[in-house]
Amino acid sequence: MALKPDRVELTHDLSFFMNEVAERGGVVVISTAGSGSALDQSAALCTYAASPSGKCPVGLLMGDMVNIDQTRQHINFLKNETQKGGKVTLLTEGWVLTNRIDPAVTVAGGDVAFLGQSGYLSNVQNNAGWETASQLRVGKFLSAKDEDGYAKVYVKLPQV
Repeated sequence: MALKPDRVELTHDLSFFMNEVAERGGVVVISTAGSGSALDQSAALCTYAASPSGKCPVGLLMGDMVNIDQTRQHINFLKNETQKGGKVTLLTEGWVLTNRIDPAVTVAGGDVAFLGQSGYLSNVQNNAGWETASQLRVGKFLSAKDEDGYAKVYVKLPQV
């Protein structure tokens, strides 16, 4: 479980699909962008990026992406599961308690939260590409990690 239930969700984005199995609580980026403003644009894909360099963060994944045989069992909607290839709910503003934080960093309340590798959050900016701090900024850490590895993070996307 990458998200704890205590959170404040102010705004969401429901316009992206995801074609891979993924755990909730990390930051997804645009994989391919759809055209126009249609909400059911199947070309609007998001993913956990292996490297944040040159990527555009769009939101924090609020549900697990699973790949199950639906002829044998159904999606567990009480666990916020979505079948691979379906629409995802992305938090674009609010705060959450997540453990999808880069294990190599030590965070503190007040640190800026940047997009890290594989959807992890980090307090270290990746300067490997063309991006500036504001282009990879996701929000702000509101606490340090607790004994279980969870930290409170305020998310506000898109950063301009």
